Amino acid sequence: MEGLIGKKIGMTQVYDGDGARITVTVLEVGPCPVVQLKTPEKDGYTAAQLGFGTQKASRLSKAEATRFVKAGIETPSRVLKEFALEKGDEQLKVGDTVTVDNFKDVKWVDVTGVTKGRGFAGVIRRYGFSGGNLTHGGHSKRRTGGLAARDLPGWIEKGKKMPGHMGAVNRTAVNLEVVRIMPEDNAILVKGSVPGARNGTVIVRKSLKNAAEAIRAAKQQKKGKK
Repeated sequence: MEGLIGKKIGMTQVYDGDGARITVTVLEVGPCPVVQLKTPEKDGYTAAQLGFGTQKASRLSKAEATRFVKAGIETPSRVLKEFALEKGDEQLKVGDTVTVDNFKDVKWVDVTGVTKGRGFAGVIRRYGFSGGNLTHGGHSKRRTGGLAARDLPGWIEKGKKMPGHMGAVNRTAVNLEVVRIMPEDNAILVKGSVPGARNGTVIVRKSLKNAAEAIRAAKQQKKGKK
């Protein structure tokens, strides 16, 4: 399976075999039931729709609730997400459960989450502007500064850095090292920070960049042997 759905528990510290302290983020990943399988004959592509979390059936429409009934899942999932299938997933069936063991041989992952919402923010907080003089008669302490050009076009150009909504956007932290996997707790420890607040939903995928680099290195080794 390409990835799984989980949630961010928080950050802590662990020690490696040499006694060095490592800052890690704890992610609860899975178990994720297979709600639906996409097939080329019916949908035009191959994928698996996984669920995560629980919610009351009364909060779902009849069509949404029927999906879980057909899959044989007693408690409806709160989050649904599709993932590409990999070699070895041919035996996967609707109603099966995918656990954190999916990452047991994985060294690097990409984690996608929604960043913390900061509301309406000024340019100093949003973009790190320095601001104006705080003393000696300065009147532009935390203001934006000049906006439009003096000559033509004479209007504010699109993409100008200005005050506005900050945060609450999708961000992906790539190439995070997997420090430890704890199947008994459905947890995975990754080195470094992850976007989002505690208990926020995250998508954990096997790192694409490192996989591509590994394939490239293997091809170069074969060329060297020849």
